[in-house]
Amino acid sequence: MRIWDLDPGFLNDKSLLGEHRELHGIVSILVNGKKGYSRHPETMRWRECLGGLAMRHCQLVAEMDLRGFHHRSPLPGLAQEVRWPAIWIDPPAGQYQILGQKYLERPSGRIPLPRNCQELWARHKYSVMARDYNAYRHYGGEVAARRIGFAQLALELAGWLRTPPPPAALGNTLLHMWGYVSSLAAQKSPPLSPSRLLAEIRRLTLSPAGPLYLKHSTALGELACWHGVSDSADS
Repeated sequence: MRIWDLDPGFLNDKSLLGEHRELHGIVSILVNGKKGYSRHPETMRWRECLGGLAMRHCQLVAEMDLRGFHHRSPLPGLAQEVRWPAIWIDPPAGQYQILGQKYLERPSGRIPLPRNCQELWARHKYSVMARDYNAYRHYGGEVAARRIGFAQLALELAGWLRTPPPPAALGNTLLHMWGYVSSLAAQKSPPLSPSRLLAEIRRLTLSPAGPLYLKHSTALGELACWHGVSDSADS
């Protein structure tokens, strides 16, 4: 039983669907007081974080949608403050290592597992930009100058993915991403609605001519879960 702390884009299809199933199991234990696995460390660390678990579910569903899976198992109402566990079963860098071993002879996820800080940052940079442009510039400089190690970068990026994007920063990032796919669109002006803009970015990015660096971006999935941008979660 595991709820990963990495972006779901790094999970292959089997791991993605498996985590979704196990998340529903943990919610059932915590909400309905079921005994099975109630003392499991993964269950225990989410006990006071049902709002965070609901957000993780949204991230899983957004990634499932990108891969063409039809989601038909919404969570029960968990209208709670979004809180995240303060502990890790394994730190984020360790989770990348676990997946690396797990996928040695198996298919990987939508996003290739990073082999170094440069690849790790490239996968996450638009997610960070959507939270804080100054942080985006800071990490870019730190990675370029090799002043930050993989373990520390992985830990800090996991934290950013748990941070709600301010609407203005989110909108600016979507426009930035749109600039890379607008040439593929029939209508060159971007949709005004953030939800429609992200949906169009996702559609164009996943087309055969879509840019690979956006196809491998965490932002393509996880940004759908914030500020009403979601276009399919819990549908």
